Amino acid sequence: MSTLPRLKMPVLAAIPLLAVLAGNGCGPGAACRAREASFAMRSFEPQGGDRWIGDAVCYGPHRDGQRPGGPAPSAAQISEDLRLMAPHWRLLRLYGSSELAETILAAIRADGLGLKVMLGVWIDPGDTAANRRETDAAIRLAEAYSELVLAVCVGNETQVSWSPHPCPLPLLLDHVRRVREGVGVPVTVADDFSFWNEPRSRTLAAEIDFITMHAHPLWNGRQLNEALPWLRRQTDAVRALHPGRAVVLGETGWATSACGQGEQARLIKGRPGEAEQKQFFAAVRAWARAEGMTVFFFEAFDENWKGGPHPDEVEKHWGLFRADRSPKAALAPGTAAP
Repeated sequence: MSTLPRLKMPVLAAIPLLAVLAGNGCGPGAACRAREASFAMRSFEPQGGDRWIGDAVCYGPHRDGQRPGGPAPSAAQISEDLRLMAPHWRLLRLYGSSELAETILAAIRADGLGLKVMLGVWIDPGDTAANRRETDAAIRLAEAYSELVLAVCVGNETQVSWSPHPCPLPLLLDHVRRVREGVGVPVTVADDFSFWNEPRSRTLAAEIDFITMHAHPLWNGRQLNEALPWLRRQTDAVRALHPGRAVVLGETGWATSACGQGEQARLIKGRPGEAEQKQFFAAVRAWARAEGMTVFFFEAFDENWKGGPHPDEVEKHWGLFRADRSPKAALAPGTAAP
């Protein structure tokens, strides 16, 4: 049995939602009165059997020549990925439910790898039909693979000011409510730390079981020696604003390459590289284990379909494995999960 600390989310059996929403821009109108019913919070505990598995990773399965909505990885390729990840992590984060999530879940079950999943629901505010497919799929998969799905995350970076796919908050809340009514596991929303630090984020936090926060020191102009202290400060700030919700770090990482052009040249001040990623990964992993905080490291594999055409485009190089599935320095011998 692991002796690592377990993340316990406060189980507030009956929080009057009106009290939670006080001062958050939700007035005494009919819509708010309709939400006054008690909110029974669901506890998110990242456990695999009797093991804490909050030391986690984000997984995008697309390889070179593949992309979402286009050519897709085969079941054999996904099984290979899962076997590569299993020695290092027991908890994966997926970003969508309607395309490849069932293939991934079926492979985990068939191969008996002991992996668990935080299932994603990708929200595109301009595609009502796609959003319906996503929410329907998440509800179905959470039930069909109940032994594997620990939580469902609805939406990814839809509220932050720089979002490339912004979603009006009332529409996002509709999706959150629909999913939460259809599943028995905890439900969350993922967004940047800067959104979760805004007072308006309380309206959303009041209707989810825990907060999933993204915080990337590299994108925020931090040098390597500043990265972990900065990450701690952002986490503490979000916790302070949302004392009734546990905070999960849904993305943090350190890229191994950047092209030095455009926005990334302006924003990135730290040095990308494998040695730097290895140091950051080790520090974040030690922090997560010491605090019992769930941290999804971004990400398992390089994804060359992302970003612009330059081969050193930073969005292509966040993986701890290269796109060809060879490990980078951070996954040298001795880094496997205990």
